Amino acid sequence: MLEEAIILAGGLGTRLQNVVSDRPKPMALVNDRPFLEYILEFLEAFNIKNVILSVGYKKEYIKNYFGNYYKSLNIYYSEEDEPLGTGGAIKKALRLTKTKDIIILNGDTYFDINLRSFYDFHMEKQSLLTMALKYMKDFDRYGTVNMGEDGKITGFEEKGAKNIGLINGGIYLVNRDLEKDLNNFPDKFSFERDFLEKLVGKKSFYGVPFEGYFIDIGVPEDYEKAQHELKSR
Repeated sequence: MLEEAIILAGGLGTRLQNVVSDRPKPMALVNDRPFLEYILEFLEAFNIKNVILSVGYKKEYIKNYFGNYYKSLNIYYSEEDEPLGTGGAIKKALRLTKTKDIIILNGDTYFDINLRSFYDFHMEKQSLLTMALKYMKDFDRYGTVNMGEDGKITGFEEKGAKNIGLINGGIYLVNRDLEKDLNNFPDKFSFERDFLEKLVGKKSFYGVPFEGYFIDIGVPEDYEKAQHELKSR
């Protein structure tokens, strides 16, 4: 079963800096609590034991706040001295993991999925990478993900106005063999553009749609929305 998670918490959060300028984006306050706490509690509910926080921008803020534990979770840090991009951050953080399958989450996104069914699908398909997907209607902020009937991801489409589509929900389940492919890339790269989009169709990437609550606090209007919607969580 799943024991380890990586949370990407090192980004600059430039689109949010006019409302959250004194701290890293995952530490933005939602109902007087850092957004990152909601993600950690989500992981704790599924009995994750170890969390690697990939930190960079204002990393001391996160380290000083959480230290090495949050409730029943052990916390470790993968530290960037300069921005590595999402791909570089994942590549570095994976070196601190020990188990066969690891969950990876964006530190500015909360997506309420069932990790157990996510893991079961991942194991059934013997997937190298499985992505949690969210159905959206009438949107233009996100790119979309295409997949076949068996759940295998077949391609990605750029951002643009869409009536309906599946978006990347910011949660991945990866087999540690992925590390071999990541090592073919430089230290700095985008996981989404440079890795996923270039290797789709060549590697066993699968997607699972979930209907759970989803929020991405990367822009001020959705950050404000989170203040109300996350009150009950």
